[in-house]
Amino acid sequence: MNGQELLPLLPLLIVSVFVVLNLIVISLYRNHQTTALLTGLGLVLALISTLFIDKSTPQYVMPLIIVDRYSIFFVGLILLAALMVTLLSYRYLELQKESRKEEYYVFLLLTTLGSSVVVSSNHFVSFFLGLEILSVSLYALIAYKAEDSLGLEAGIKYLILAATSDAFLLFGIALIYADTGQLEFARIAPMFDSGHIGFLLPGLGLLIVGLGFKLSLVPFHMWTPDVYQGAPAPITAFLASASKGAVFALMLRYFTKIGIHTNNSLLTVFAVIAVASMFGGNLLALLQNYVKRILAYSSIAHFGYLLTAFLASGNLAFSAVTYYLAAYFVTILGAFGAITALSGSKAEPDLIDSYRGMFWKQPLLGGVFSATLLSLAGIPLTAGFVGKFYVMAAGINSHLWILVVSLVASSVIGLFYYLRIISVMFSKDLGNSEATGSDMTGMAAAGFALVLLTIALVWLGIYPSSLIALIQKIVPNPA
Repeated sequence: MNGQELLPLLPLLIVSVFVVLNLIVISLYRNHQTTALLTGLGLVLALISTLFIDKSTPQYVMPLIIVDRYSIFFVGLILLAALMVTLLSYRYLELQKESRKEEYYVFLLLTTLGSSVVVSSNHFVSFFLGLEILSVSLYALIAYKAEDSLGLEAGIKYLILAATSDAFLLFGIALIYADTGQLEFARIAPMFDSGHIGFLLPGLGLLIVGLGFKLSLVPFHMWTPDVYQGAPAPITAFLASASKGAVFALMLRYFTKIGIHTNNSLLTVFAVIAVASMFGGNLLALLQNYVKRILAYSSIAHFGYLLTAFLASGNLAFSAVTYYLAAYFVTILGAFGAITALSGSKAEPDLIDSYRGMFWKQPLLGGVFSATLLSLAGIPLTAGFVGKFYVMAAGINSHLWILVVSLVASSVIGLFYYLRIISVMFSKDLGNSEATGSDMTGMAAAGFALVLLTIALVWLGIYPSSLIALIQKIVPNPA
């Protein structure tokens, strides 16, 4: 490989360099602040480097990686998400009893690298390698608080179920390779156009199962509430945003290449999963009394909403998926960021009653958390409303009436549990409130991240045209 071929990989290379640099620094001088600053610097440099990549034509790095406007956009989103998580994590880790804080940032950079490889994949080998880098690092991060039994349980559950999903993915890839002799996405697509079936459909079925586990879609969602509840709040934020978003972005690219919109069998399977996820996620969330579990089931429903745009056709569908993912990144990072800021040295406030009267005691954090919940509910003047409207427009444009009606009906159900949390926060009866974090003062990094996320959430809700124009310009079609 020469310099011209390495330039498109610059963001990935910078993240990789800072992984090694952090390891060297930790081995010589163990200091939490130094490691956090190095991690933030690496992510900022990687983000800046995306501006210097030629976006005029897709660039292929061997057959494994494709660098185009679509992949660069999502790599940028993932880097921004990782940067926000880094800012949120510093104070959170300072309050924990865990003495080994520095390795946390190494794993965070590795998950970022794995997610970036996934969205840039043009080949099953690079996809699986990126997925493993992402998953193995998440195993450690989810169970990072070694003294927390819930965290250890969450790490073990994620390990077992992620390994199960990997087995489905590998078996599906093996069947596709056995039939086509190809692992490159673009070379497999013509096999579907020719009408050749063989092992392709069974292989795709196994892929859908594996991807369903990664995205926690019904009926592959069993791990989600336990992992969300047990993992450290900043890691739950990354898992809910960048990790899932990377897999969904890859799925959109791959299934668009093979012509999902012309295959009735695939459309039917994904439609059933979408409806089940929308209603299953929202109905199960109604039964929960723990905020992180509510957000877990909420995420299942949101990726069911995304499948509506995924199954639509045309550039409107691609734009809707991309905008919704960007809005969801901002919103879910803000929600778990508020939980992170409210966490103390002993535990995170998780029971709904722990948030009773929070708005009156900590108005800034209460306002941020309320804004993110309203955005998740799809209330106007928030990014979530525009994203949901965009997804509905894509579904209507493609006449996916069952999915659109399901989206509207399930969203009404979801409105109840979001407003339930908000009503508790605005209650003047303080009850058993356990929110232990201080307000924005005294936590500059986390406060800065929350302010940025809240501004972005409101800005995208009031002036979405800037992001929509950018998306239509750089992501017209991921195929």
